[in-house]
Amino acid sequence: GLAIARGDASLNMYIHLTGLQELEMANKKAVKNAKIDIGISEVNRQKIANGLSALLADSYTLYLMTHNFHWNVKGPMFNTLHLMFMEQYTELWNALDEIAERIRALGFPAPGTYAEFARLTSIEERPGVPEAMEMVRRLVKGHEAVTRTVRKGFPVAEKAGDESTVDLLTQRLQIHEKTAWMLRSLLQ
Repeated sequence: GLAIARGDASLNMYIHLTGLQELEMANKKAVKNAKIDIGISEVNRQKIANGLSALLADSYTLYLMTHNFHWNVKGPMFNTLHLMFMEQYTELWNALDEIAERIRALGFPAPGTYAEFARLTSIEERPGVPEAMEMVRRLVKGHEAVTRTVRKGFPVAEKAGDESTVDLLTQRLQIHEKTAWMLRSLLQ
């Protein structure tokens, strides 16, 4: 009795861990039994999440490409491109979270591994470090690929009445179209 009264550390730890395990089991049961009822059928939520997963993969692939080019650009336009690429990869980085969280809000896991992204992306990756204007050309192609992926997501989201996803897709479309235009302008 004296050990318990003094707060025996191992007993307290056992009680604490047992409580955490019980809480974790209760949460798992609640999540398993929790039904998502946001006015969009599970079938449509899955289709939308699949489209958003492709968008997430394209966005992550383009983020990596842009960051790589930021690190490795050289030549007479170094400062201009270095800063432009930094703005672009920062915007892409922030978008990743928005896209992944929308997938989660629909009730599905967001892809998050290189293997998943490689399987889902429509952007071709090429090894090596191209010259500066080839970097710009590749980024134009990358942003155009993302716009095509975004456009594929609209019909399902619109048909399902998923205004949140439609809004997200509209924002992404505007950003990628504008960025592609700005990059193309450097090539003229």
